[in-house]
Formats: sequence, structure tokens, C-alpha cells
Amino acid sequence: MATIMTAPGQTAAISVFTGPLVEELGISRSMLSASYLVGTLAGAVALPFVGRALDRFGVGRVMAVIGAVFGSVLMGLSFVTDIVGLTAGFVGIRMAGQGALGLAATTAVAVHVTRRRGFALGIKTAVGSTCISLAPVLLERLISQYGMSTTWRIEAVAVWAVVIPIALLIFGRGRRTVAVGPAEEGAEAADEAEDTAARTAPAEASWTSREAVRTLMFWVIAAGLATSGLLTTALNFHQIAALGEQGLDPTRAALNFLPQAAATMGVTLGVGALADRVAPKYGLVLAMLFLGGALSTLSVLDSGWTALLYGALLGAAGGTMMATEAAAYSHYFGTAHIGAIRGIATTISVASTALGPLVLSLGHGFVGSYGGAAQLLAVIPASVIVLALLVRPPVRRTDASVAVET
Repeated sequence: MATIMTAPGQTAAISVFTGPLVEELGISRSMLSASYLVGTLAGAVALPFVGRALDRFGVGRVMAVIGAVFGSVLMGLSFVTDIVGLTAGFVGIRMAGQGALGLAATTAVAVHVTRRRGFALGIKTAVGSTCISLAPVLLERLISQYGMSTTWRIEAVAVWAVVIPIALLIFGRGRRTVAVGPAEEGAEAADEAEDTAARTAPAEASWTSREAVRTLMFWVIAAGLATSGLLTTALNFHQIAALGEQGLDPTRAALNFLPQAAATMGVTLGVGALADRVAPKYGLVLAMLFLGGALSTLSVLDSGWTALLYGALLGAAGGTMMATEAAAYSHYFGTAHIGAIRGIATTISVASTALGPLVLSLGHGFVGSYGGAAQLLAVIPASVIVLALLVRPPVRRTDASVAVET
């Protein structure tokens, strides 16, 4: 539920407001894009501090603060009258919504689930991302019926009503670990099983963020995140124009989000389950293969099955990367400092999404088509695949607290 409530800060939901913002504020689309770029980059700066706060104060307290701030920013956006106020609003919703609340939700699962963590993260990611993909449909109706300002306020109230109670009532009672598996009969049996698991389970690695960032594995995963954020956001942002270039009208181009959502749901659940059995770096390779396939398909798709294939590949790429990243950092570096570690990685990811639309737009200007630009950009996921296959899992010396590579 917390992941779903990040929707007001996600690109898909914000895209519904672009037309009304241009019209009501009297600004150009270039000014709007620049405002969004600045807001996203500025919002990303705070995420390492949010990650450290999650480790220090716990998910419940921090998530409650994030929910309060996020709702307040959305409420403030309903009163914006100029580009300065809009940019400040973008900073707030990108920082609190896309970044901080998403970081808190994933950290909550990583910290509180001890067995079959990948499967649990897969469920969270699949349900959350699918609902986020469908949010624009609801928001478009709200805007057309009630107007942009009222829709901002509805989103604000929804965030307050959902996120803050979840934070205080569920996560506010302290850290409690659970296992996702066959249910035990009775509370006593469940508690006994949990205590036994805690005594018999092997000690989990406990890397600090400073140790983690000194390993190649951290940066390979971060490179996958940045590549996914950069290219997926670029393709989604320019989807109507890119698919229109291939002969699809705006309605069919918009409907291509549906196969993306379906593929995201299915693939994320499968990859999440496999993350408990297979090294996460292979999930990273799979995500980059899907993404490279989507980029290569863009130049040859038409209104038939190739358009569906493109949407499915793009959705599968995003779903695979989200499920893999969610499990990878806790798998390689433990959960003692997972907030700080993922805070740094999330900053990189969010910053990449700010640059994506601009990169593809420049590529279109250079090559002359979105399909040609996408083919050139396919070299990026290909490079990440090579790095992921070459890097080995990080290990720590038993006689020192120094992170090293095998």
C-alpha cells in the first residue's frame, strides 16, 4: 500500500498533469520539462539521509514523517501559480514520493522479512508497480471532472489517510521479523518457529554503507538501476511521440502501457521468487536483456503484435530490475545498514530518471528518429551485462572490517 501511494510522485502520474499545468500556468513544455528535471535532481540529494534515518529511527517513525511531508507538498501544489512554486513542488513530490516513500516501503520488507525475502519483495514490487501504471487512468478522470487543483488535494488527503496509519500502526511498534512461507497454527507455534529460526539461521552479513560502496558489486547493481531508470523513463516519457513515429495513433500508443503493466506484474513475481534461489546479478543480466530487446524493437514495431512485444519487453525490464535490486543489496550486504546503502543507490536511480527524457530527445535530434536513437542507446544495457557477468560476489575479511573483492 505504501508503494502504491508513491504514485503521485511518479512520472506516469505526473504526466497527466502536464497539459493542465502548461495551460493554467502559461508556461511552455520546455519550461515544464526543465522544472521537472531540476525538481527530480534536487529531490534525489536528500535520499542518502533518508536511508540513514531509516536505519537509525526505524521504518515506522520515518515513514510517518515522509507521509506527512508528501501530503503537505501535494496540498501546496494545488495553490501553485508560477514556475518557481511548481519547481519547489516537484522537488518535494520527487523526494518524498518517488524517492523517500519508495525507499521506506522496500526497506520495510527487506528488514522485517527474513526468509523468502525475494518472493515478498517481488509481491510488493509487482502489486505496487502495476497500480502505479494504472493510476493515470484514475487521475485523468479526476482532473477532467474536478480540475487539477482539486485532484492535487485529493491525492494529498489519500496519502495522509493511508501512509501515516500504516507507518504508526504496523511499523511503529518496533522491528519484528517474519518469514513468508507455510502458516503455522496458533500464535505460540508461530512465535516458537520464529525464535528457532533466529537461533539456527546463519549470521547475516552486516556491511556498512561505506564498505558497500567500495565494492564493484554495489556499483554494478547501481549501474543497472541507473540504466533502467534512464532508458525506461525516457521511453515512457516520449512514448506517444515515439510510437506515433511508427504509425500508432495517440490512443493506441497510450494503451501500450497495458501490456507493460501486465508484463511487470508477471515477471516481477517470478523474478522475486527466483531471487531466493539464484544470485541476484543474474536477474540484473535478465533485466538488461529485456531492456535491450525493447530498445531494438522500437524501430521495427507497428500497430500489430510487435507493439505488444515492445510493451511487454519494456514492462518486463522494469519489473525484473525492481525485483532484483530490492533483493540484491540485502543479499550481498545484509540488512543492518540497508537503509543507508539503498539510499545511495536510490539517489543514483532517481537522478537517472531526470536525465532520461533529455537523453532520448537529444538522440532523436541527432539521429532523426526515436527508433534510431533507441538502437544507439542499446549499447548501455549491453555494457552492464558484461560487467555483471564479470564481477564476483563481494566478501569481507574475517580479520578486519575492510570490504574487499574476491
